[in-house]
Amino acid sequence: MIVALSGGIGGAKLALGLSHLLDPARLLIVANTGDDFEHLGLSISPDIDTLLYTLAGLDNPDLGWGRRDESWACMETLEALGGETWFRLGDRDLALHLARTARLRAGESLSAVTDAMRRRLGVGPRILPASDDPVRTRLATDQGELAFQDYFVRRGCAPKVRAIAFDGAAASRPAAEVVAAIAAAEAVVICPSNPFISIDPILAVPGLRAAIAATPAPVVAVSPLIGGRAVKGPTAKMMAELGLPVTARAVAEHYADLLDVFVADPADAAALAEVGARIVAAPTLMRSLPDKLALARAVLTAAGVAVAAANPVAGTAR
Repeated sequence: MIVALSGGIGGAKLALGLSHLLDPARLLIVANTGDDFEHLGLSISPDIDTLLYTLAGLDNPDLGWGRRDESWACMETLEALGGETWFRLGDRDLALHLARTARLRAGESLSAVTDAMRRRLGVGPRILPASDDPVRTRLATDQGELAFQDYFVRRGCAPKVRAIAFDGAAASRPAAEVVAAIAAAEAVVICPSNPFISIDPILAVPGLRAAIAATPAPVVAVSPLIGGRAVKGPTAKMMAELGLPVTARAVAEHYADLLDVFVADPADAAALAEVGARIVAAPTLMRSLPDKLALARAVLTAAGVAVAAANPVAGTAR
């Protein structure tokens, strides 16, 4: 079993590459739920959905979120009625949220609902939330304390971040199977997601950080930065506002107690001596499927995991 910790877009790209190189039964993706929230009466899980859509070949490459071939009749009608449209839900995407919400209210766990959805969408690898209990990212900013989606979507990441907290984390429990999977893993992969708002909410669930630190399997993290810049999202901006150097080294040091291997883009690898982990240089920009496959192969090779030829039917062809 390869256990991959992932947020949304960047993590999903690497997860897709891994899904092409591994038998689906060998890959478990542990998803961030710190972004989850209730909106218009619906239970929204953005990072889980990005993983589902990406691995099912349904993701929207133009927007970077949501489903491709989307329509917006519901949002247009809602706007005409004076409803809230700052968080846009496409018509096809809306169906998933309706189905999830109904099943959660009927008493199913988020893990069970997510597993049912990935089966319906034809996704082979397991996807589990870090916890079935609510863990919600909140940010102390120069505009006051903000819920994550208020900061990220409504305000476009404009407020300056002073501190980050994860409501509910202390009382949460890891989702069933996650701790056991980490203990028995061939490798643990920390995907190139934002360390502070995508990976830290996972590590904040009691028992998960300790399980990763204790696993005999190699732990490999991939830098989300290239030459001091984030490919997408507020990682670089957030690091600067938190008083951290905007460097791959700072990311490696953030994970220092967990890491065996750190994969960084060649633009950054030369500056990573003496970080306490073996450094592997590999191109980390994933624009195409070959890019995703190449990085996934580099990660697995660094972990000492035998890699077969790419599976042309695993996940999507993109």
